[in-house]
Amino acid sequence: MRITRCWLALGLLGVCATPAMGQSFRVQCPASTLTHPTAANNNAEPAYNGPTQFTTPPAVADPNHVAGMSGGYAVPVPATVNGAIKCQQISGGDGYSTMADGTQTFMFGFGPLSGLADVAAGLPSTQFPTVFDVPYQGSTTGQPNQFLQRGDPANSDSAASGASPGNGGTAGAAFTWNGAVGLAPDIAQTVTVANLLEGPFPVTTPATTAGTCTATPAANTVTAWTDAPSGFVAGQTIQISSATAEGGTATPTGYAGPATLTCVSATSGISPDGIVEYPFQWTAGTAGLASDTGNDIAAIASSQPVIDGHVDPRPIIDVGVMNANIPAPLSQLDEDDEFFLTLTNVGMIMRPDLFEQHTVHFHGYPNASSFYDGVPDASIAINIGASFTYYYLAPDAGTYFWHCHITPPEHLQMGMVSQLHVRPRQDRVPMGVNLATYLGYQNGIGLPTGTAADQRTVCNPGRDILCSATQPAVPNPNLGARSATAPTSGVQGTNLLTPATPQRYTYNDGDGSTAYDVEYPIQMHGFDPNFHFVGMTFNPEIFVDMKDKYFLLNGRSYPDTIKAGPQASMSSDGQLHYSQPMPTIINIPVGGKALLRMVNLSVSEYHTLQSLGIPMKEVGFMAKLLRDQAGQNTEFYTNSITLGGGESLDVILDASDDGCKSTGAPAGCSAKLYPAGSTFYLYSPQLDHLSNDAENFGGLMTEVHICNTVTGGETHGNTCN
Repeated sequence: MRITRCWLALGLLGVCATPAMGQSFRVQCPASTLTHPTAANNNAEPAYNGPTQFTTPPAVADPNHVAGMSGGYAVPVPATVNGAIKCQQISGGDGYSTMADGTQTFMFGFGPLSGLADVAAGLPSTQFPTVFDVPYQGSTTGQPNQFLQRGDPANSDSAASGASPGNGGTAGAAFTWNGAVGLAPDIAQTVTVANLLEGPFPVTTPATTAGTCTATPAANTVTAWTDAPSGFVAGQTIQISSATAEGGTATPTGYAGPATLTCVSATSGISPDGIVEYPFQWTAGTAGLASDTGNDIAAIASSQPVIDGHVDPRPIIDVGVMNANIPAPLSQLDEDDEFFLTLTNVGMIMRPDLFEQHTVHFHGYPNASSFYDGVPDASIAINIGASFTYYYLAPDAGTYFWHCHITPPEHLQMGMVSQLHVRPRQDRVPMGVNLATYLGYQNGIGLPTGTAADQRTVCNPGRDILCSATQPAVPNPNLGARSATAPTSGVQGTNLLTPATPQRYTYNDGDGSTAYDVEYPIQMHGFDPNFHFVGMTFNPEIFVDMKDKYFLLNGRSYPDTIKAGPQASMSSDGQLHYSQPMPTIINIPVGGKALLRMVNLSVSEYHTLQSLGIPMKEVGFMAKLLRDQAGQNTEFYTNSITLGGGESLDVILDASDDGCKSTGAPAGCSAKLYPAGSTFYLYSPQLDHLSNDAENFGGLMTEVHICNTVTGGETHGNTCN
């Protein structure tokens, strides 16, 4: 049974996935929260100047608060808040991918429903609220089509003619919008206005009244009466729309448009046609408007459209159906961020017999609550036609990954896998400061007078054996800028990109040992074409016979790994979809360092990757900095790494002097060994993993380019010059 998977043991109760019932498509991305209270500060990463400070306002009576009280609990001091808000929306469904030998493979998968342009460019689909909360407005925002098309952004980019971003087909992508698919303004309240009158009330029997609003309105005061309480409040701006009553009487000219209410009656009144109704009033721009009374429908009054998570399901279906990506859309956060991830289950077109649920499980990720863990036994599963928003507060820096946890061996093999990167606070420290000093601030060490430690960030090895952001035992002696002879620095500086940007780090190391210039996610995975074919053709899959034949880096085998831009596949809906948007080209500036965020998400295989020529420095494993509890650096150089399924590794491909000197070469060796224009290879030494099913010279392999300069960003889509 696939609606709810259960395991029944003799004499034991069944353990079942609990579905999310009674839902519909929704999305959430708040502009502010209790943790990040100032909306204007939540759309960029603030500099890290020290720990977030808290204050506790006194508890006071507050009739506008759901509990009747406000205050009495700790809240952050706005000027000290660290981190921001990021949001992402993904679809769960099916689709096709294209292997390097031309074979199309059926997938279950997640696809992007936000950040569409960024995903097509090989970037994360996480967005700040000011980007996420912008509905698609077609040609009014410079997009090629008035409405989202099936297959977008591939359709709008003219992928059928090869005009995809990053592959040389066009100077730039036609599709540039990164908001949430389906997001639409919501009108929360709509009421029918039965009577509409400007100025003093006429003499009627019974007398016309306005409840608690004025009974002697000015000449340009409009009074409206509704059959039921409107739900509006004084001071609210509403929208008045024209309407036509059954007798053919239309709303008189001059009323339609926005109206700011001056009064909303707390009680009922008597309308001009003698009915008990509910009045509200506003001031019109002109006097002398004709009245409309006794016709049942005088106008329509509604609240102003707002963005509150309401979605139009049509574009979600148009974009989300048959749009599975391998890897699934990348998530990227910074420490202290709040993350809102909405999963919308659009169903599977090629398997309409399956009422398959989906979840998002961040493997090894320290969630505060199992409710958002994605393991259906302990949380919930999302049904077809439903959405659910997961909430996370970004914890320690590192490389994590996520997958669907419904029948994991099946859904992982079928492609429902991706990565999540958490960047360290050290990225955001001010220019020129000592890294060890600011790591101390995170750990509550050496804080300025009057500044309290934030216990959420403190790493104390004496009481927490899992914390890895310990103070370095040996400080970096170089407190100047990076150079050819000193490729790392103990102070915050700039990287080797063109133009230079602030230095980034893999972890909060305090000594610059995990600094890098460019970063590239590398997701190792494999497909068994027989298993995928059986999964599409209504036959039971035989898990014991699962054997990968296609070996993938970021969803592609060599030589597709070195093709720039997104890779599109024709799907059964007759549209091209960007099924494999992320290449694996590694561009490194001369003397630079590339962070490779590696994960193995294969169900059945260990994978080994080897670098001949450029040493690899392993700096983190399973999102933990390689440093012992005494702060001793345990990073090491190697030329190959091996990962089992469900493991992650942070490796720096080191083309600086640090790299070649680790092999015993003299100072200045990088200029001779890794000159601009050089090409190296990152590949698997397992010969059967260097094939595309029956085709040789494929599989787990990609190229490393040494460049005079790297422009256009620090990750996929940049340019080697």
